[in-house]
Amino acid sequence: MHYFDYAATTPLHPEAAHVYGKLAQACYGNTSSLHEVGTEAQNMLAFCREELAAMLGVPAAGLYFTGGGTESNLLSIISLAKANRHKGKHIVTTVGEHPSIDSALAYLQEEGFTITTIPFTEEGFVDLHLFEKALTSETILVSIQHINPEIGTIQPLEKIAAIVKERSILLHSDCVQSFGKIDVKPIARIVDSLTISSHKVYGPKGVGVAYIHPRHRLVPVFPGLVHESGFRGGTVNVPGIAAFITAASHVNNYEHDYQTFRQAFLDKVMTYPELFTIYQTSNRAQQLPQIIGLSVKNVEGQLIMLELNRLGFAISTGSACQVGQQHASKAMMALQIDEQHAKEFIRISFGASTTMANVQALADKLIQIALKVKSPIVVN
Repeated sequence: MHYFDYAATTPLHPEAAHVYGKLAQACYGNTSSLHEVGTEAQNMLAFCREELAAMLGVPAAGLYFTGGGTESNLLSIISLAKANRHKGKHIVTTVGEHPSIDSALAYLQEEGFTITTIPFTEEGFVDLHLFEKALTSETILVSIQHINPEIGTIQPLEKIAAIVKERSILLHSDCVQSFGKIDVKPIARIVDSLTISSHKVYGPKGVGVAYIHPRHRLVPVFPGLVHESGFRGGTVNVPGIAAFITAASHVNNYEHDYQTFRQAFLDKVMTYPELFTIYQTSNRAQQLPQIIGLSVKNVEGQLIMLELNRLGFAISTGSACQVGQQHASKAMMALQIDEQHAKEFIRISFGASTTMANVQALADKLIQIALKVKSPIVVN
């Protein structure tokens, strides 16, 4: 199987697997235990926190290890909102956010907060004009995803940060798709909180990170918990965290010329512009090359995905967190694509095992499938 779904998840790096297995046996203590075995685990956890702090360029005191990107988003947003509810109860976000953001905001809405969602421009960016108009004296928090996981557009967080800073509004960013793919240090310096996930960078599943700048008061979502400074409960997964740090430290070993792969793929499929729609920005600097969002015109994406799977190519129809759900992809909703055309959406994403030969083969098979819809060509 040729894997083209790296935006959904990645295979575990061999060294990360080795570290996990070794520490699961040798460093198994509870970090809250006061005996020597617990102290060893706590020391390993502190080391990992410092290592990640250096990668992000942030103070280690603001880093909290969690069970994944979803938990990190939930706890960060709810904590920040509750800590600042005395200043206002209005939050602004985009239509294209990860479902975990939607979940956190739906919970806060039940708690009396009001939520405003902003659509994308036709090139996949938050509409800054509508964004500024949405801000009020009651706005306390903005949540904007750094890189969209379905079409790969990189949001102008520097501009957004400048807008909210002068109004003393907090900025949260879901950086799950950007960490390990581009340098997030510049983003870490300008946001109040961000989140990342281990399994997107060849680490184990079940490990995530929330960064909340230490200048902010931490209000635990659930009172009385003791782990991670009260940020969350549950015994800390030290072997998983160490494996994540190991994988993250090797992420540069996966450097490919993804822009070349992208261009080769697009050059092939766009020889048939009547068959395909590509969702991307014309600004190459604001487009992550590893993610290609597209559709085969008048063909549901699920059919394309299944046909490619039959031929040995793994792609997706959008965010893996929404498989089996009936509504359209979040990116298509944010782009205000009508429901019928939104169902045509598919996503291709490159990673460590991607080769030019596989990219070319994928493009060829996709073209064959698209042509088959128009005429009785048999796909071998």
